[in-house]
Amino acid sequence: MATTTRGLSIIVGVAIFLATLHTNILGVDGRAFFVFGDSLVDSGNNNYLATTARADAPPYGIDYPTRRPTGRFSNGFNIPDLISSVSHACQSIGGTESPLPYLSPALTGQRLLVGANFASAGVGILNDTGVQFVNIIRPFQQLEYFQQYQSRVSALVGAGDAKRLVNQALVLMTLGGNDFVNNYYLVPFSARSRQFSLPDYVRYLISEYQKILRKLYDLGARRVIVTGTGPLGCVPAELAQRSTNGQCSAELQRAAGLFNPQLTQMLLNLNSQVGGNVFIAANTQLTNNDFIHNPQAFGFVTAKVACCGQGPYNGLGLCTQLSNLCPNREVYAFWDPFHPSEKANKIIVRQILSGSLDYMNPMNLSTIIALDSLL
Repeated sequence: MATTTRGLSIIVGVAIFLATLHTNILGVDGRAFFVFGDSLVDSGNNNYLATTARADAPPYGIDYPTRRPTGRFSNGFNIPDLISSVSHACQSIGGTESPLPYLSPALTGQRLLVGANFASAGVGILNDTGVQFVNIIRPFQQLEYFQQYQSRVSALVGAGDAKRLVNQALVLMTLGGNDFVNNYYLVPFSARSRQFSLPDYVRYLISEYQKILRKLYDLGARRVIVTGTGPLGCVPAELAQRSTNGQCSAELQRAAGLFNPQLTQMLLNLNSQVGGNVFIAANTQLTNNDFIHNPQAFGFVTAKVACCGQGPYNGLGLCTQLSNLCPNREVYAFWDPFHPSEKANKIIVRQILSGSLDYMNPMNLSTIIALDSLL
C-alpha cells in the first residue's frame, strides 16, 4: 500500500511539472479561471454598481500590494487571488494574475483570455437574498454575463477556441452564506423563516443551487470547485449579535451543519448525472473550524474578534476609517465582522490545493491539475 501511495505521489508530481512546462512552452498563463458568487470572492464588481455592499474605501486593501481598496472584502488578497497567483500558493492553476471583475473597463482584448470574475457581494442562491443591497449581480445575471463573455471571446479568437477555453477552465463558485445571514436570519420572523422550517429551507436552497450549477455546466464549465458555507455562527458579526459568552450561535451553526453535507451530496449526484468529476466540494466549514477552534495553532491571537470593526468582538456595523483597526492583521482570523483575513484565506486555499478527502471531495486542486495535464 505504501509503495502504491508513493508511486501515485510521484505520478502526480511529474504531471504537475509537465503541466507547468507545457504552460511555459505555450507562453500563456495556464488555463482560464472564472469566479462566481458573493463577497468572499468578489474582486470589485460592486465598485461599478449603486449599492451599499462595497469595499471601495479604506481600510480595505490596507495590505494589498497597492495599499489601496480594490473592492475585495479583505485586508489584502482574497481566495481567487490566492488560487490564481503562483507567488501566494505552492501550486496553482498556472495563472499569474487573478481574473478581473467582469464589469471592469480594463477587461478587454487579451485580458479576457485569463478569465473573469462575475461575483458580487451580497448575493445568495435565492433572488430575494440581499434585497437590502438593491443593485447587485444575482446568480442568474452572473450566468448571463458568462454567456456574454463567451460571445466576446468568440469574436476575439473564434468560436472553437472560445469553447475550448471555457471547457478547460477552472471555475470557483461560492454561494449560500448570505441566504442565511442576509435572508432567513436577517430579522426575527423573516418572510423565509415563516415560509420554511430550517430543514425545509436548506432543502429548498440545495434544489435551487442545483439549477444554477446545472446551468453553469450547460454553459461549458467542466471543472467547478464549489465551496460550502463557513461556520456561520462563529463570525464576529454573529457573536456580537447572538452570543452572551463568546460561544458560536447554535442556530446558525445548525444551519451550516445541515447545508454543507447536503451540498456535498448534491454535487456528487450531479457528477453521476453528467458522468464525470465536474463538481468538487470544498469543505470550507471544516477548514474554518480548524483555525476558529484552535487559533494559536495557526498563528492567530484570536478567531473571535475582527481586526476592523466596532462593538463587541468588533462585530457591529461596517469596517470604516472610524472603526477600531488592529495593527497586525497576521494574528487575526477575521478581517471584518464577516470576512476572513488574508492569512485565513491562505489557510483555506492551502486546503483547496492539497486537502484530504474530508476537505475536498472527490479530489483536491493539485490532483485536478495533475489529471488534466495528462489529457
